[in-house]
Amino acid sequence: MATTRAALTDEDIRTLVKGATPDERAFAARKICRRLDAAVLSEEDRAHAQEILRVMAHDAAEMVREALSVTLKSSPLVPRDVAVQLAQDVERICMPILGASPAFTDADLVEIVRVGGPLRQVAVARRPQVSKTVTRAIVELGEEGAVEAACANDNADFAEETLDAAVARFERSERVLAALAYRDALPLAVTEKLVALVGDQVRDHLLNRHEISAELALEIALGAQERATVDLVDQAGRTSDVKAFVSHLRENERLTASLLLRALAQGHMTFLEWGLAELASVPHHRTWLMIHDAGPLGLKAIYDRAGMPARLYGAFRAGVDTYHSMEFDGGARDRERFQERMLQRFLTQVDVANREDCDYLLDKMDRLSADARAAYHAEAQSRQASA
Repeated sequence: MATTRAALTDEDIRTLVKGATPDERAFAARKICRRLDAAVLSEEDRAHAQEILRVMAHDAAEMVREALSVTLKSSPLVPRDVAVQLAQDVERICMPILGASPAFTDADLVEIVRVGGPLRQVAVARRPQVSKTVTRAIVELGEEGAVEAACANDNADFAEETLDAAVARFERSERVLAALAYRDALPLAVTEKLVALVGDQVRDHLLNRHEISAELALEIALGAQERATVDLVDQAGRTSDVKAFVSHLRENERLTASLLLRALAQGHMTFLEWGLAELASVPHHRTWLMIHDAGPLGLKAIYDRAGMPARLYGAFRAGVDTYHSMEFDGGARDRERFQERMLQRFLTQVDVANREDCDYLLDKMDRLSADARAAYHAEAQSRQASA
């Protein structure tokens, strides 16, 4: 043990073993740990050094065991049996070694997650590297805080099915869902589920940070719950190739009147132009001229050629006319004002739709203001009174 003795003195070791007070032994333990960690050891010296660490790990004084855990928390010198023993110690001792030591196997970490309690689970979840085996155990067995910590740790490796399980188990936890949403990378299927569950701010991050396919966008836009789709339509508007986007939607039979009406209701005229051009198989420049024709025939012609439902033509007509009558000033309520005016215009045109059509439109539109709904019901009552 020549190399080790060159780094340590006999007095250090005697103090560690026979020091009169915990303070003395803890001071010696810190000194020994620092010197061992810095030394270049042969295999024989390494074995002797690890025996010294075992002596520390069995010391009755918490200060000594804590000195070992803190000073060598990331060191490869700590043997597995010592690391496992310290992981079962009191929290101030277990947390440093548990959060960083390379000595643990995946099986060790899974067992700690299973029986260790919330704080130990969080320490495992925040480790510099966490394998798929361990993240699965955290998602299946861990408390909310541990799952949040693992999801927030981009060095934690997740299988897609584990991410799915995290979403399913914690679909009501804003903390876990936000941690998932802010990961560096997510599978598309997981992104879809998150978009349907998170709030506006986190959803906006998802749509801007993670790539969303056209098919995925429409699955969300036209899902059973008919969620608000303005963010997804916005993403379509931000793409550099709207033509390719709408072509993809059509190939998957997802370029529907519902989506185009939603886009128009939010003032996304470019999306409507390319969508009708694609459905009608008419070049964009000709479609643009027909949509924006000052007369009544152009829009009707391209609308019919695109195979759009006749009963919704009045809504599209009202939307295009309202678009032309408004100026978007970039204000915070541009979309809301546009949507309200379009609905008010459509709902007050007696000759364009019956009550069933009005109800259909109201059901399909998102973020309708109370004023718009009140205007609809007032108009409906007026019609009934005059009938």
